[in-house]
Amino acid sequence: MPQSLVSLNAPLLRLQPVSVTRKMAAALPELRAAASKNGLKIHHLGAGYPHPEVTDPRAYLAHQTRYLEHLAQTQGQVDPAALTEILRESFSYTDTLGPVSTRKLFTEVYGRDWNVTMDPEDLIPTVGASGGINLMCSLFERPGTPVAYITDAPTYAGFLARSMLCQHAAIYSVEMDDQGPIMERFQAQIRQARADGYAVPFYYTVPDGHNPAGFSFSPARREAILEVARDEGVLIVEDAPYVYISYAEPQHRPQPFFAMDPAQTVHLFTASKIGFPGPRVGFAYSKAKVAINDGERTLTELLLTEASADTLFQNPYALRGFEAMLVDESFEPLPSLWPVAEGKLVVYRENRQILLDGFERNLGPHRDRFHWTESDAGFFSVLTFRESAIAVDDAFIARLVTEHGVVAIPMYDFYPPDAKRRDPRIGLDQIRVSFCFSESQGEARRHDLRQAVDALCAAVLSLSA
Repeated sequence: MPQSLVSLNAPLLRLQPVSVTRKMAAALPELRAAASKNGLKIHHLGAGYPHPEVTDPRAYLAHQTRYLEHLAQTQGQVDPAALTEILRESFSYTDTLGPVSTRKLFTEVYGRDWNVTMDPEDLIPTVGASGGINLMCSLFERPGTPVAYITDAPTYAGFLARSMLCQHAAIYSVEMDDQGPIMERFQAQIRQARADGYAVPFYYTVPDGHNPAGFSFSPARREAILEVARDEGVLIVEDAPYVYISYAEPQHRPQPFFAMDPAQTVHLFTASKIGFPGPRVGFAYSKAKVAINDGERTLTELLLTEASADTLFQNPYALRGFEAMLVDESFEPLPSLWPVAEGKLVVYRENRQILLDGFERNLGPHRDRFHWTESDAGFFSVLTFRESAIAVDDAFIARLVTEHGVVAIPMYDFYPPDAKRRDPRIGLDQIRVSFCFSESQGEARRHDLRQAVDALCAAVLSLSA
């Protein structure tokens, strides 16, 4: 019998391009096989995953178990039924806001780190930071009127994938220099979007350890962004996965936007990098207010309504596990999350230095041909070819893998469509290089990463000759 087809009204659907990272993941098995056939070892410089050396969950799980037992005892019930009840609660339906204790403890510790008094009632649990992106887009798309998002060129692929799903949404992107978005373009794009008939609710960015650009915004540029956002009535959606993955000295760490002006910012926190990615624990926090038809509402109130439709019941076990991360061995609230981060930074700081040393050693004599970012946060550096004849396209990346065994990510798909219309070659002179992940640990990790960086440098010298 002929296969039946569902009849769809095509104009209502938009076929989305596959993100560059998913495209690489799909192509990698075939490329790996070709590299192996050529006798090459695969060097991983593409994935932005937390390193296995800092994501062993055994101590985390043991501490979580002890913490749950502690909670049972502090309730004045030492019998086994008390722990059973706590565990039952952790595996049951819960409120959209999740356990109150988790929100209270997180706002206490996180607020102390950034010298901000945070109200736990303004904290919305999300499924990672990507869940916060989805809530923000969904909230402003729901009225059905044309909406424009301001973002960087380049920007996070996950934001592009979500924001481009909406038929009546558009992206107006802003080129960057080494301090952040170019301010004249930032304000001009907001005004152009409005002139084109769009409402402009927010500017989305990753200001610390920018993914994929590989640098952090300067304090002066952050102040300038805030000033324009206030003048234009635009929220700043601050995606902060790498806020603790910082290589700057404590006195030089920039303040996040939410610590500078929580009424102008929506802060998206995720535990994926400081903790573990699997539980997908995240929070959206804001003190902003929004004008709607029947008056003024807090953004938190609107996001809670959106969250109850998107993820009605949060995962209480995952949130309780994160809560256990916020207390010490005596079950007292941590004074700060920076010591937790330091356990990760020992590896990432070392990896970053291996990458930068390798670039300097191999490509330093060729600075007329290459430039790279020296990230002070996050997982990435961007390697730029200064010669305009180079095209870092799919064919180039395939040769990088099959002929040199090096996996890296091309930058061109991180640029929004409007940026590509302005400059069809944008991003075709760049590679995003990740220094966070490898399959080895300890001295083997160091050795493998040095090999990987040397192989990348030899490859780009050869392929651009």
